[in-house]
Amino acid sequence: MSLRTLLLCCCAASMAESWRQTSDPRDELPELHIAGLFHREDWQDILAFRAAVDRINMDKLVLPHVRLVPIVEIVSPVDSFSTGKRLCNITRQGVSAVFGPKSSETLGIVTSICETLEIPHILTHWETSPRPAKFQINIHPDPKSLSQALVALLDDMAWRTFTIIYENDDGLVRLQEVLKVHGPRDNPITVRQLGEGDDYRPLLKEIHNTSESRLVLDVSTERIVDLFLQARQVKMMGDYTSYLVTSLDAHTLNFSVVNSWITDKRNIANITGMRLVDPTSIDVQNAVQDWVFSERLRGNTINITPEEVKTSAALMYDAVHMFAKSLHRLNQTAPEIYEAPLQCDGFQKWEHGERLITFMKMTYSNPANEERGMTGLIALDPSAEYRRTNFTLTLVETNSNNATGTWNMTGIHLFRSVEEMERSEKQKLSKKLMRVVSRLGAPYLMKLDNWTEDSRNDGLEGYAMDLIHEISLILNFKYEFYLVKDGKYGSLNPTTKQWDGIIKDLLDRKADLGICDLTITYDRERAVDFTMPFMNLGISILFSKPQEPPPNLFSFLSPLSLEVWIYMATAYVGVSLLLFVLARTSPYEWDNPHPCNPNPEELQNTFTLFNSMWFAMGSFLQQGCDFLPKAVSTRMVAGMWWFFTLIMISSYTANLAAFLTVNRMDDTITSAKDLAQQNKIKYGCIEGGSTQAFFKNSNFSDYQRMWAAMEAARPSVFPKSNAEGVDRVLKSKRSYAYLMESSSIEYEVERHCELMQIGNHMDSKGYGIAMPMHSWYRTLISGAVLKLQESGKLAALKEKWWKQMHGGGKCQTKEASAGEASANELGLDNVGGVFVVLISGCAFAFLVAVLEFILNTRKVAIEYKISPKEALLMELKFALRCRGTTKPVHPNRESTPSSADTQSVVQLNNFKRLVANPDK
Repeated sequence: MSLRTLLLCCCAASMAESWRQTSDPRDELPELHIAGLFHREDWQDILAFRAAVDRINMDKLVLPHVRLVPIVEIVSPVDSFSTGKRLCNITRQGVSAVFGPKSSETLGIVTSICETLEIPHILTHWETSPRPAKFQINIHPDPKSLSQALVALLDDMAWRTFTIIYENDDGLVRLQEVLKVHGPRDNPITVRQLGEGDDYRPLLKEIHNTSESRLVLDVSTERIVDLFLQARQVKMMGDYTSYLVTSLDAHTLNFSVVNSWITDKRNIANITGMRLVDPTSIDVQNAVQDWVFSERLRGNTINITPEEVKTSAALMYDAVHMFAKSLHRLNQTAPEIYEAPLQCDGFQKWEHGERLITFMKMTYSNPANEERGMTGLIALDPSAEYRRTNFTLTLVETNSNNATGTWNMTGIHLFRSVEEMERSEKQKLSKKLMRVVSRLGAPYLMKLDNWTEDSRNDGLEGYAMDLIHEISLILNFKYEFYLVKDGKYGSLNPTTKQWDGIIKDLLDRKADLGICDLTITYDRERAVDFTMPFMNLGISILFSKPQEPPPNLFSFLSPLSLEVWIYMATAYVGVSLLLFVLARTSPYEWDNPHPCNPNPEELQNTFTLFNSMWFAMGSFLQQGCDFLPKAVSTRMVAGMWWFFTLIMISSYTANLAAFLTVNRMDDTITSAKDLAQQNKIKYGCIEGGSTQAFFKNSNFSDYQRMWAAMEAARPSVFPKSNAEGVDRVLKSKRSYAYLMESSSIEYEVERHCELMQIGNHMDSKGYGIAMPMHSWYRTLISGAVLKLQESGKLAALKEKWWKQMHGGGKCQTKEASAGEASANELGLDNVGGVFVVLISGCAFAFLVAVLEFILNTRKVAIEYKISPKEALLMELKFALRCRGTTKPVHPNRESTPSSADTQSVVQLNNFKRLVANPDK
């Protein structure tokens, strides 16, 4: 308590003893005494009580024919016997109303005396458990309504989880509605008692270790500043911490002491409070002037401003005016009220008490008789036992004393629009240096050649830096990157319940933002806040591409299986034999070999076995033949064979292009299910990341099997980083598969052409920018990310760092060129087998021709009766000459021997002459 306060208390106490003897000799009007029971520290209440009486006595419109006389009694807050005795002394001289006291220990005896003597009893303080009293009125706001105001304010601020610090059991009663709404399931909260003593740091440290940043304080006004000073010592007064103070007098405190101890004025905790008294109100300012003037008439000089007015003093001022106005109206409708001495141990009661208290209740419960005072509208609710439920609270930022809105029975009404609040937060953010924590990992963050421990932003590059830079351009703030010491993303240790990595730095308030390929998970979101995802992805498999199989010289046979080729050959032989048999059986296939002879001695059949096979072959190859079937039966066989060959050749042609141009890869795995069902290929994921947590916590049978296999594998299949996992895949020769986020796989596949992504995404998740829990700038950062997404900047950044920078797009270019080549041309490796078949066929035909030539030479030697050598040379010379188109006919075997010999000699001479001179 300040020196000025002590002097005023002493002055008030000394004047209270002599006040009953003080009277105004200029005024001889009838007097009515009103008693005020105060405690020694209630000096403002005493000023308000006396000033209100003085104002009423000077007002000719209120009680013009009656003079109010204030009786001020300083009573003990714990001695109920002494308080009751002093009140009885007052009643012996006559009193028309009793105001106070505040203490619950002495209130009971005062209420009992007033009820017994039927004296109106007016209260201006909060009651823990109000007792029904016929002659009592309390104009303090209803506790239940105050609690509902807290609920509405917490809902407006979107506080779902927080910690309540209360001083005594009365605080739990005040917060009963809050405790009902925020139950243990949906919106769990923590309730902690402040405890005895003046050292609050142990409790505050415990709360700080839980990373709680939102606190509701229900403590006496005198302890609030000390609590904040100690909170600063345990680092709980930064801009990430928010306080909601339930005391209606918090705005009267001097927070400059707390703020002066904080070095960075931009990082001061947000302290929100509520006040019933509006210092800017004309009623309050006029009332304070009355207080100063009233004390000046008594020879006392006080210095008080509207901002220093306590709620209890304002309520006392309004209560006296309420009593006086009710008494004035009652005097106008009924005989004037007069006092009577009453004995506490007697049976006499004040005859006007019941009529006066009833009239007061009826008057202030009627909406037509609304009165306004220092605490706003004064109205009693008959449905709530004449308590004050209709009142207005002003919401203030107590550390800056700026009003932000009001609460009344209709809800919260903010003074600033959403756009104005967003503009204010942007202005606040523009003055803040954002510390950004990250970890190395391409392409999100990479070191430059000039990187050192102190280089910060200048020695780093990557997608994360570009993203924060784009956001900073939108929100106009400065940022500073640094690397997390342990290089981890952040995982919760199930034993110690402690976080590591980036999440730990955010929880310790070392960083304002955390960005890298940090996945938004359930556990992480319970510890820190995330923006909307700036990249969506899922877990997939990184594996080595299989080597291309060596070219198959007979790949043209691939469109049809070996079994089909065998069946086709069988069909070919069968159709040829059937056609041969049917042709010999049918009479329509036997023709006259000499059409000019109408009476031939013999008929000829064209479909010999060789010709039948030749016809089937020509039809199969779609080349036709110089003879066709004539009978119905043979034509039916030919037609069915043509239909068969049409379908088979068309199917072969359709598949031939695909088999000649597409290199079929022999993939051993195609999905996560294939991995789970085999044990030859090892697989793993990064240690301590969200991918590991996904498999560990999954309920899907295949993923559970995969987790069991990964956990049991020796050596460990959990690399420390993605780079280590990718390197292991490259060196494993298809014996190790790496499970990682699809975005990282896309990056690696763009730079390592021997790698590929296998299977679809096993889950769906996103990367987000992390920040400490309940960060006030979360909405701004999320809005900036959304704006970048809508403008296409996020897609452009991904294109830059995935496909343009540091060797990106190399494999895509190779695959595109390879695709174009395969679509436009075929190499010899693809069609070489066709050439082999052609060459083989031609070689075989040459061998057959040689065999035919030899056989023909032997025949010529026999027929011409020359040596085989002479016949061979003669035939060979004729064949090698390219000129000449005629050749002598061999002798007819059916002629007589003599004539044959003569003919042979003639023909031999002609043949020799033709060989010698082929032009003649």
